[in-house]
Amino acid sequence: MDPISIMFALSLGLGLSAACGFRVFIPPFVMSVAAMQGVIVPAPEWQWLGSQTAVITLGIATLIEVLAYFIPWVSNALDSLELVAAPIAGMLVTAGSLSMVGEMNPVLMWTTAAIAGGGTAELVESATTVTRFATASATGGLANPVMALIELLSSLMLTILAIFAPVLTIVLVVGLIIYCWRRLRRLRRRRQRAQDAFSK
Repeated sequence: MDPISIMFALSLGLGLSAACGFRVFIPPFVMSVAAMQGVIVPAPEWQWLGSQTAVITLGIATLIEVLAYFIPWVSNALDSLELVAAPIAGMLVTAGSLSMVGEMNPVLMWTTAAIAGGGTAELVESATTVTRFATASATGGLANPVMALIELLSSLMLTILAIFAPVLTIVLVVGLIIYCWRRLRRLRRRRQRAQDAFSK
C-alpha cells in the first residue's frame, strides 16, 4: 500500500466525516455525484455509490434534511437522531474513502473508519448541537435559520474541499476538532460550576 495514497484517502475520509457532523446526508450525496461524474473512483464494492439510484435517494434525503433544519422544533428533534446518525455516516464515508486505496486489511480499514471517521463526526455534531441549543436559548429560536445556513455552508464547503483538496482539508479538520473539543470542555466546566453553586 502506498503511504501517500493512504494519507490522501484518510484526509478525504476525515474531511467528509467532519462535514457529516454538520449535515449527515450532504457528504455522501456529493460523494455519490462525484463518483457518478468520475471525479472519484470507488472500490468495486462501493460502485453502487455512483449509481443514479444512489444519487436520487441521497439527493432527496439531503433536501429533506436541509429544509427540516430551518424549522426550529423539527431541528431540535433531528439533533437527537443525528447524534447517533452522524458517527455512523462518518464511519461509512471514511471506510468508502479508504477502500479506494486498494488492498487494505478490512479490520484495519473499519477500525480506522470507526475511530477516526466516527469520532470526528460525533465530536463536530456534539459541538454543533451545543452551539445551536445555546443560540436558540439566547434568541428564543430566532437565530435558528441563521445557524442552519451556517451549518449547511460549512458542510458543503468541507465536502467539496475534501474531494478536491484533501490535504488542505485535514488542516481545517484538525483545527475544527481542537475548537470543538475546547468548546465542549468549557461547557462541561460551566455546568460543573453551576451545579456546585446550586448545591451550596
